[in-house]
Amino acid sequence: MTAIIRWAPLLEPFEEMDKVLSEFVPTGRPSQMGFMPAVDMYEDKDNVIVETQLAGVDPEKVDIAIENDVLTIKGESEKKSEVDEKNYYRKEIRRGSFYRSVPLPAHVIGEKAVAEADGGVLKIMIPKAPEVKPKTIKIKTKK
Repeated sequence: MTAIIRWAPLLEPFEEMDKVLSEFVPTGRPSQMGFMPAVDMYEDKDNVIVETQLAGVDPEKVDIAIENDVLTIKGESEKKSEVDEKNYYRKEIRRGSFYRSVPLPAHVIGEKAVAEADGGVLKIMIPKAPEVKPKTIKIKTKK
């Protein structure tokens, strides 16, 4: 019996690379590692919308950039606890630097993007660029 491999012709090469990189976890102490925030991405008629949970992160310390239809979110969440690390029984809350780069599904106008933070959720609305229609060129013939 052969294994069935799902064919996904519409996946962008960047998405596949993002999946591979998101599964890579560097070795070291968890407190030294950064993290990659999960994102929800969807679109409406005029915008591509990206949402990510950044609870406990000061929105003023988050950098958002859009270049070549790729969204990058990076920043740092601060540790405010006075507990010495060796006293932890369990440490699962992610703190430290974070970075996420996501290819957008459409051409966008990055300089018109708007971001808002509400209740620990960062919402970025990026206007889609108008579709470029192909130009028809008539061939002139000499008679």
